Amino acid sequence: MNDLNLKKFPIGEFLQPENISREELSDAIDVISDFPKRLKKLVENWSDEQLDTPYREGGWTVRQLINHIADSHINSFTRFKLALTEDNPTIKPYEEAKWAELADSVTMTIKPALRMIKGTHQRWSVLLKSLSEEQFNRTFHHPEQNINYTLKNCTALYAWHCNHHFAHIENLKIEKGW
Repeated sequence: MNDLNLKKFPIGEFLQPENISREELSDAIDVISDFPKRLKKLVENWSDEQLDTPYREGGWTVRQLINHIADSHINSFTRFKLALTEDNPTIKPYEEAKWAELADSVTMTIKPALRMIKGTHQRWSVLLKSLSEEQFNRTFHHPEQNINYTLKNCTALYAWHCNHHFAHIENLKIEKGW
């Protein structure tokens, strides 16, 4: 893997497992549950200059990454609730790169986004821990990809997503000696 790919995918690209054991699912739920504390601890004392540093050349700033996480995870939480209450609903995709360019993602303090992440993950964790095997197998349809996703697969994906963006920020911190 070249340096740019390593910076883009510091923990590797997401590979959907064919089968997810109950133990792997439990581990993924733990990642989702613990993520807000880990993220806050990593960035809570960063200056605006640090937050406005891209994690890689041509990439988003740390501020944009944190706001992206808030946007992405609240969208995912909503998709879970739709899948649990409707029969294979078609979700609404959104332009995440364009969202990251909006003023709230580029200029605001990160505190509201961190609070959103904390609250979303608290609710999401309670929901995830309550689901039966049958509920984890419920689906939603992604129209751009023309794929039906199970909630089990999405749980694994979003655990990866937490660790993926955490690694972006942590690697930048190490690289800059912060």
